[in-house]
Amino acid sequence: MELKLTKNDPWLKPFAPAIEGRHQDAINKEKELTAETGSLDGFANAHNYFGLHRTDRGGWVFREWAPNASAITLVGDFSRWKKLKKYALKRLPGSEGVWQIRLKDSDLTHGQLYKMMVEWPGGEGERIPAYANRVVQDENTKVFSAQVWSPEPYKWKVKKFEPDTKPLLIYECHIGMAQEREGVGTYTEFRDLVLPRIARDGYNAIQIMAIQEHPYYGSFGYHVSNFFAPSSRFGTPEELKSLIDAAHALGIAVIMDIVHSHAVKNEVEGLGRLDGDPAQYFYGDSRREHPAWDSLCFDYGKNQVVHFLLSNCKYWLEEFRFDGFRFDGVTSMLYYNHGLGQAFGAYDDYYNGNQDTNAITYLTLANKLIHEINPRAITIAEEMSGMPGLAIPFKDGGIGFDYRMAMGIPDYWIKMLKEKKDEDWHPTSIFWELTNRRADEKTISYAESHDQALVGDKTIIFRLIDKEMYWHMMVGDDNMTVARGMALHKLIRLVTASTINGGYLNFMGNEWGHPEWIDFPREGNGWSYKYARRQWSLVDREDLKYRFLNDFDNAMVHLISGVYNFQALPVVKLWEKDDDQVLAYQRGDLIFVFNFNPSKSFSDYGVLAEPGEYEVVLSSDNPAFGGYGNIDESVSHLTLSDPLYTPLGREWLKLYLPARSAQVLRKKRRSTRQSRKKK
Repeated sequence: MELKLTKNDPWLKPFAPAIEGRHQDAINKEKELTAETGSLDGFANAHNYFGLHRTDRGGWVFREWAPNASAITLVGDFSRWKKLKKYALKRLPGSEGVWQIRLKDSDLTHGQLYKMMVEWPGGEGERIPAYANRVVQDENTKVFSAQVWSPEPYKWKVKKFEPDTKPLLIYECHIGMAQEREGVGTYTEFRDLVLPRIARDGYNAIQIMAIQEHPYYGSFGYHVSNFFAPSSRFGTPEELKSLIDAAHALGIAVIMDIVHSHAVKNEVEGLGRLDGDPAQYFYGDSRREHPAWDSLCFDYGKNQVVHFLLSNCKYWLEEFRFDGFRFDGVTSMLYYNHGLGQAFGAYDDYYNGNQDTNAITYLTLANKLIHEINPRAITIAEEMSGMPGLAIPFKDGGIGFDYRMAMGIPDYWIKMLKEKKDEDWHPTSIFWELTNRRADEKTISYAESHDQALVGDKTIIFRLIDKEMYWHMMVGDDNMTVARGMALHKLIRLVTASTINGGYLNFMGNEWGHPEWIDFPREGNGWSYKYARRQWSLVDREDLKYRFLNDFDNAMVHLISGVYNFQALPVVKLWEKDDDQVLAYQRGDLIFVFNFNPSKSFSDYGVLAEPGEYEVVLSSDNPAFGGYGNIDESVSHLTLSDPLYTPLGREWLKLYLPARSAQVLRKKRRSTRQSRKKK
């Protein structure tokens, strides 16, 4: 039976055997893994078996998978960090490397620190358990340890939550740098100070970075050491749950940035050589180390590794009630060469023997599991190669993600800003880049994310205004560099957000043009937190222009979210003229008109549209958004008939288009009243 993926795309038919093969690989692996439990949900429970748990009958049980170990002993506060026979684990017979110990209630107490002392042929070392759900760092020694964590269960206030994905509007954020003070922010600070802002801004989802514990703060959370432990830098697990609970109460979905593409190389803190074997969780050959990330690559061909990672997905969904995941580094997982140095210019590049079938099978099963647990869950792939079928349901031959990141869009905007003069911005190119995507896959469009804000790169606003931001952002200061930058910032974000076919993403602070870059504490900057924070006071000040950009973003987001299923409406091009630098397109009752021209304004500019009366519902030139008020938003526009176009269902919509401006018009629906007949 032909899969829908190849049926809908004739260009994929030559590769049908490869696509059907990977589809069958996932079916076979699922049957193998679920032979005893009957479902992926039943299989993915390693976190309930391994690690430290209280038992129903009282006391504790601790288990670890360590096939290469010759002895394991728990050490910690309770043993004065010495190996005591009382805390020695026993290897379970016939278990393929599972070690276990049962302890009394009095042997361990909430809050105590502990590790494993693992012995193996030829060596030994301290290790943090693979399934530790609480890991903390000593402020003085900087040493990480697992922590016995058994508080009163968190009582959820929101019992059931269903995310709004029509459209999905994501606010990407990092808990630690979300505060204004120089330091590491907390889950509680984010809940109380930042969540209300996001709700007012109109975004219906947050995507949180750096949740899984990581030894180096400056890694942005991408060098994970402890996959089941929420980062203790930001607070306790219960405080994270309270944040998620509060978000749900505000109607905001919470997506976790999950890292299953690689792991930190650290051995004491991480999984590097947990039982002394370098290949326990990772490849044992030249593929073990990622050539670009200085990290370790999981061996997705091992059932124990798949068990670990699938259980990790389930743990975050059920224990913390995350609404889904953005999978990081998917391109790196899909290909043996991690996609490095490859152009991906033709379909042949996706089916040339470079594909890691084990990783593809894992990602397919992860998506199946996540949606089996929560059918409304959101899964997003951070993937740049464009592999067909990534965001197609499994039943249709896809890998099963709900969305893929449109990673080419921010690259396009950077290239435009760096290499093109304003007069060379062509609407045909802009429209093509923003709408050139597979019709059967939903994407997350974005002008910039955290990647464009890091040291070594620049945000859009910083590329546009640069040092002038330091001196000319006061209201009333008519600096032309700032005026140009603010105008283009609004146009770029509106044209990106209004052409989505799935969702839109913004990184925190970028909506209002947060100045400068992100630079985490490191030796090179004297371990400073000056640039690892968000200066919210700038947008709150009435005397600065940042609030204009913020108010425009709010208006844009509320306009889009106010149209149900906006992302599914066809994007119908009405007009594009590179000479004038004018672009117009329609979505439902809304018409979006852009004049990218840096110097020319146009009077009575004609755009072909459906006959009717139109009113302006958003103007980037509104003084409330830092514009000049050259568009009269109180005027309604009636289309003008034309014998050539009227029979075709189009008439001329004549508008005034100021230079570097955008306006959105809505077609008025005439209401009819029926008079009641008197009896």
